[in-house]
Amino acid sequence: MNMTIPNLRHLRVFLEVAERKSITRASESIFLSQPAITQAIAKLEIQLNTQLFERHSDGMYPTEAGAVWQRRVQRALEHLQLGCLDIAKETPHKTVTSGKGLLTLITTTQLRALIAVCDAQNFSIASRNIAVSQSSVHRAARELERLLGVVLFEKTSLGIASTKAARTLTKATKLAFSEIRQGYYEINSLQFKEVGSIAIGSMPLARTHLLPQTINAFSKTYPDINLTIIEGPYNDLLHHLRQGDIDLLLGALRFPTPADDIEQTELLSPPLSLIARKGHPLSHFSQITAKDLVDYSWVIPAQGTPTRRSFEDLFNQAEQPLPHRITESSSQILIRELLLESDRLALISAHQMHRELSLGLLQVLPLPLEHTRRPIGLSLRKNWLPTPRQSYFIDLLKEVSKSYTAE
Repeated sequence: MNMTIPNLRHLRVFLEVAERKSITRASESIFLSQPAITQAIAKLEIQLNTQLFERHSDGMYPTEAGAVWQRRVQRALEHLQLGCLDIAKETPHKTVTSGKGLLTLITTTQLRALIAVCDAQNFSIASRNIAVSQSSVHRAARELERLLGVVLFEKTSLGIASTKAARTLTKATKLAFSEIRQGYYEINSLQFKEVGSIAIGSMPLARTHLLPQTINAFSKTYPDINLTIIEGPYNDLLHHLRQGDIDLLLGALRFPTPADDIEQTELLSPPLSLIARKGHPLSHFSQITAKDLVDYSWVIPAQGTPTRRSFEDLFNQAEQPLPHRITESSSQILIRELLLESDRLALISAHQMHRELSLGLLQVLPLPLEHTRRPIGLSLRKNWLPTPRQSYFIDLLKEVSKSYTAE
């Protein structure tokens, strides 16, 4: 199946026919000839490799695949309409203020160019990324600016920068395109073609044991569904989640919820542990206090992270000076190697070091840290509509997390 984002005009035509159940009535509504509408529907059916309508004596009715596509296209165009309306609110002098009106003028080509330039912040790089000439990308961006009546890209000393309007429409477009891709996946499933993709943003607390177990269980049932794991700082992953670049974010939850369009679901809440190599000098202590830890070297995450705050609270609450021999890192591989080859210490969830602890390479030292329990869970877009396969993956995550809760 061709996964190219269809022509926006064809999508609008499809919705009109689906809603009015007639090519004739759709033609009267959108002022497009019946042959043009028929051709647009035919192109979509070829692109989707499925029949979208059943023709009956009393009208045209969506097939099962057509109903799936109608729901996804409707959601996609709503994202774009809201994006255009948000821009219109910021520019009251515009002659076109209707989100729906703007959508009759905007093209898929223009929106693809917008995303490419916003992501790259450079016209030349954007053109290479989408395999289109630089002049074509320039032209599409300028045409979009003219239609919107706003500036999308401003020149700076370093090149160009996206304006607020560009960022608003880029987010709306990415969410719209995500809906279209979801529609492709669902139609594939109806045709018994188990191909698709799930993009998962993963934080360190989830990627060492919880996520691998879930992936292995999921792949036994759906081996042809591609899973893409995106790692990075929390703020970057949250940004990509909100823009539709990733489907779900798994890791430490933030309170309060970081944005109005995000919802969080707790899966488990493990405490931090004091981790060191097997045979560490402190392993002979029956009980450890903050005072015993001041002079040791540490490997800890960067400032602003929840674990870093717990680390600082450990010493501040005991009225002890903060250790000054510090290596900052959230890389589990680096943390493991530093601990194995030295007397360094780390505050980290035992779940993250499950394999090393079970093999006897590292050990948990006796320091009470129950008060540092951190909720680990899922962050999702509030209005996200998962495919059945994505819902199954989430259900598996919940099942796997129950085994940790029971420990």
